[in-house]
Amino acid sequence: MRVLVHSLIVAALGFGYCQSAGLAALPSNSPRRPVVLELFTSEGCSTCPPADALLARLEEQQPVPDAEVIALEEHVDYWNQQGWIDPFSSEQWTQRQQNYAAVLSDHGVYTPELVVNGRVGFVGSREADARRVIAAAAAAPSVNLQLQPVATQKRDHSGYKLTVDAPATVLSTDAAEVWFAISERGLHSAVARGENAGQHLQHASVLRWLHKVGTLDGRSTSPFSSQVEAKLESGWNRGNLRAIAFVQEKRSRHILGAAAVRVEP
Repeated sequence: MRVLVHSLIVAALGFGYCQSAGLAALPSNSPRRPVVLELFTSEGCSTCPPADALLARLEEQQPVPDAEVIALEEHVDYWNQQGWIDPFSSEQWTQRQQNYAAVLSDHGVYTPELVVNGRVGFVGSREADARRVIAAAAAAPSVNLQLQPVATQKRDHSGYKLTVDAPATVLSTDAAEVWFAISERGLHSAVARGENAGQHLQHASVLRWLHKVGTLDGRSTSPFSSQVEAKLESGWNRGNLRAIAFVQEKRSRHILGAAAVRVEP
């Protein structure tokens, strides 16, 4: 597959952010608002390591005021025919990027692509653009999402109670789905072949697992609540895992709110 790299296109930053939903803007004394950064990347792509490094810095340093960066590296599989099979790649992440390509205006499927809150996509190594779009996302209204660890009887599982409180008007034009994910930090590879042959690549939080929990009912006045469990694979380092939940519109792909907690060792 041919990989395209295009210039950043963010007309007026592209943020509509539910202004018609009647949600309150972020007060100046509020805690940091979660902003989901999805980096579509590959260990077989020579232009991806700088974007991986930028995402790791944004995740580690949290440099944008009022924003809590939730980083997700999603390793696509269409680079695997170029000499190196990315051990973290998945067709599921390729399909997720293709779903974004159908609605975003940054010219289709390419790596490295950074998508911020499902609303804006651009070349993932552009730090100034990333900071500007993250700041816009943090200043916008969002739904209230709570993620709380709960006990589970299964030793290899991690359990959580997930609650979403959103005005019914937020679903007036699009259904909103509730998603739950597990990410892992500290992953790295010694690449032996392909465009990055000979390099030792370090990664930000890599998306390990993604599951749809349910769909918000715009007719209900009660908060959405669900208990979810994730099976933690034996190869995952439990001390580096995070549990993440987010609400995403089905058609527009806009992320309306998110939350993240560390998985308890």
